[in-house]
Amino acid sequence: MQIDDRLFSQLDVAQNQLRRVPDRRLSAVTLVAGTTVGAGILALPAMTHPAGFLPSTVTLIVVWLYALVAALLLAEVNVFWMRQSGQPNIGLLSMVENTLGKPVATIAGGAYVFLHYALLVAYMAQGGEIITSALSQNPWLPLPEWLGPLLFASVFGGLLFWGREKLVAKFNSTFVAIVILTFITLLFLSGSQVDPGQLIYQNWPAISPAVSVMMVALFYHNVVPVVTTQLEGDLGKIRQSILVGSVIPLLMFLLWNAVILGSISSLAEGSDIFDPLTALRTNSDLPGLSMVVSVFSEFAIATSFIGFTYGLLDFLKDALQVKDITPQNRLPFFSIIFLPSLGLSTLNPNIFFTALDYAGAFSISVLGGILPAIMAWRLRYRSTAPILARTLVPGGRLILGVMVVLAVAVIAIQLRTMIAV
Repeated sequence: MQIDDRLFSQLDVAQNQLRRVPDRRLSAVTLVAGTTVGAGILALPAMTHPAGFLPSTVTLIVVWLYALVAALLLAEVNVFWMRQSGQPNIGLLSMVENTLGKPVATIAGGAYVFLHYALLVAYMAQGGEIITSALSQNPWLPLPEWLGPLLFASVFGGLLFWGREKLVAKFNSTFVAIVILTFITLLFLSGSQVDPGQLIYQNWPAISPAVSVMMVALFYHNVVPVVTTQLEGDLGKIRQSILVGSVIPLLMFLLWNAVILGSISSLAEGSDIFDPLTALRTNSDLPGLSMVVSVFSEFAIATSFIGFTYGLLDFLKDALQVKDITPQNRLPFFSIIFLPSLGLSTLNPNIFFTALDYAGAFSISVLGGILPAIMAWRLRYRSTAPILARTLVPGGRLILGVMVVLAVAVIAIQLRTMIAV
């Protein structure tokens, strides 16, 4: 590696001496992977099974590639402004405002905040429901529904509030390892019911409603500024970490989609509505699966919860022009993030679930598709400032144009679905 591949060196104090923080690629990889792998992976086949295995597999790969290109474009823009400003932390709001102006940044900020709060509400509600379901196995211990989100926020929110960044990174890496191990167990237990004949069915037109769900499931772009800071602006390490971190959930999505669609007749037997989570938890032919599903779901939610909390924290620091989280401002920042989410998750989370179904795809199409392409175009071809010697995405104007067109197409599909409903 050349010494000038990184823009700065992160230093830490050890035994009254300054030393460079060691390579953090593993932390960056697990942050990307953990943010992407939410509990939605288990329910994804509910959207893909009308189309069949081959259409959903091809579409998942295309959506993953689209998300990867968008993330690399965001990283490219982020490192550009890190270089121009000399600051190691450049959030999304500053990136958009510096590149496209304040009005566009205001719109992007609104979409960003809505998406993050909606997902945090969903994670607290779902994670809390899993906790209360596990504790309620004892009939002598009835628990109110509001207690679940409170317990989830206390455990995982408390970890983020009290833990230092390195400690949280270690916990996140452990959680990702648990997710992968339990996922392998799920594949092993449920794979015995796979019928290869079920994988032949194809209905390509039926895949369009699932595209927006796939985009939500494969969204991790909120942690890209965190990754670029962790890796000190080193473009090679950034590209490697985003690629590896996004491939892990893609492989998990593809394998799980194949297993469920291959065993759909046995899982959905006697049911008018196919719900993979319910089918797995209530399948008497697979003993012990219910506990594995619960453990996987809880820690998958926890890893996404950590990623989206960091993403929103990074955004708020940028919006309020605060450089660092200190003991003096730590409580106000985390209160702004957790208290509204906890309140809505205990009162009426269904409002945000419904809104997310419709607005999630719009927010992600803008934040994870249109804006990265337009910002990269502006900096590459319209900026008077010197551009980076290396770019993370080849293809020039053609690729950037395709990114915008595909994002607009996803929005059109979602609008058509809303009108049809």
